[in-house]
Amino acid sequence: MSQYDEGHTFAGWIGVAVATAGCSVLGAGICVASARLIVGGLAGTVASVLVTWVLHLTGWGKPSGIRPRDQWGMRARDLSARGGHPECWGCRLAGRGRRTAGSSAPVGGAAVEREPVAVGAER
Repeated sequence: MSQYDEGHTFAGWIGVAVATAGCSVLGAGICVASARLIVGGLAGTVASVLVTWVLHLTGWGKPSGIRPRDQWGMRARDLSARGGHPECWGCRLAGRGRRTAGSSAPVGGAAVEREPVAVGAER
């Protein structure tokens, strides 16, 4: 048994499986010179990015940094995904993640001040 978190997640494995299928169809399309297979393979490859992103946003991915030992398993959900991960491009694209210092977010009609997050700081 390893002594560290290898980062295996449900989102990662499903994303790789979809990407592998898409690349296989793309390769087959190139070998048989079929435009339909090439387009289908490219669509499958793009779909792998979207599937992985959606799974990450729903908590099946892994945030940056060290996780507690009880969250090392592939089936462990990330409960902090809803608020976004600091320095995560996927979360930023979805409108989640780090806020700038002094910004406030409306919660129930009231503004809540957030503390700035240092780059590379562990939570």
